[in-house]
Amino acid sequence: MIRFDTERLLIRPWQMEDFDAFLQMEGNPNVGPNAGWAPCSDPETVKEILKGFVERPDEVVAITQKDSGRAIGSLGLHIDEHRDYSMKDEIRMLGYVLDEPYWGRGYMTEAARGALRYAFETLGMEMVTIYHFPFNARSRRVIEKCGFTYEGTLRRTVQRYDGVVLDELCYSMNRAEYEKLTEK
Repeated sequence: MIRFDTERLLIRPWQMEDFDAFLQMEGNPNVGPNAGWAPCSDPETVKEILKGFVERPDEVVAITQKDSGRAIGSLGLHIDEHRDYSMKDEIRMLGYVLDEPYWGRGYMTEAARGALRYAFETLGMEMVTIYHFPFNARSRRVIEKCGFTYEGTLRRTVQRYDGVVLDELCYSMNRAEYEKLTEK
């Protein structure tokens, strides 16, 4: 189960009590497309998606504000399907999404740095990878602030919900780079 905290955030498993915040995020037309999924505002569909996350607390977890307890986003440390499967126990892919009212406040950078700490120091990973679509400048800024190294562009790798085929920009951070950044 993924669980850690940062100065302002608690990253914890999703709960059904997070439904209202999750529904708001899922239905926002400016959130999902940046991560490759269609916005959804149908309460029953969103409830099923949330239920799946609640049942798998080691895959996708909630980003919550410590002061309010409100879920404001989501993150996961996944097996990277772009990498050799034999490396699945050494490499994780960081994915995240933040609801629009919380953009521009440093929350995602804070959560991503916490996820790196968790991946390297708790899980013992050797590498963390991350990808973003070319049009997602906000995610690129988070990635750069965290100190990831740009590896290249994977052309035409993802078919989005609307049929558009997209490139992905690929970044990584290995253990030595993480230790240098954190002076360990």
